[in-house]
Amino acid sequence: MRLLIAEDETEMARALCAVLRHHNYSVDTVDNGTDALDWGRSSNYDGIILDIMMPGLDGLEVLRRLRDEGISTPVLMLTAKSELDDKITGLDAGADDYLSKPFAMGELLARIRAMTRRRENFTPNMLAYGDLSLDRASFTLSCREKSERLGNREYQMMEMLMESRGRVIPTELFMQRIWGYDTDAEINVVWVYISYLRKKLVALGSSVEIRATRGVGYMISGGESK
Repeated sequence: MRLLIAEDETEMARALCAVLRHHNYSVDTVDNGTDALDWGRSSNYDGIILDIMMPGLDGLEVLRRLRDEGISTPVLMLTAKSELDDKITGLDAGADDYLSKPFAMGELLARIRAMTRRRENFTPNMLAYGDLSLDRASFTLSCREKSERLGNREYQMMEMLMESRGRVIPTELFMQRIWGYDTDAEINVVWVYISYLRKKLVALGSSVEIRATRGVGYMISGGESK
């Protein structure tokens, strides 16, 4: 499961990331409403955790714009406010759930599980391209009778490549969405993981390839999407 956290309180964002990653979620974080809107427009997320009070655009405005654009990704609103009117405003704007600070991490995890179960109505578990299929539930990449279980970052990269359907994905975008803005990793880590994926495609006997565009990024090719 992949989540987007939009939270401008640094310590809170770090705590949320640590807990969610410990529970095997893949997490991206942003600290302002403008980035939350840009990243939230992606179809790659199973859920969004959205703080109301943020610089740039506030969380309610981000939510309204996402819903106006037809983005159906489930959204859990976080806020220090607990008044009933604030909850009603958030839910009327299109939020799926609402949690007031401070909260117990156990309750947050339970609400995320409930929210992402509803996501299954919108996102199919299987993603297909050429002779490949990617199981979003088990992180398994398959080609005919063969299969390989992908590591967390391998899975995220393959999902982005398969969803791009032949478009070049900039190397910097892989870094931002998989390793995050505050990563200490060098950009050549993307090439390392591309190498891992290429080896797995060979092991599967797939006709699909990952091609590099020098100085730009990577794309998947060699098959028509099913």
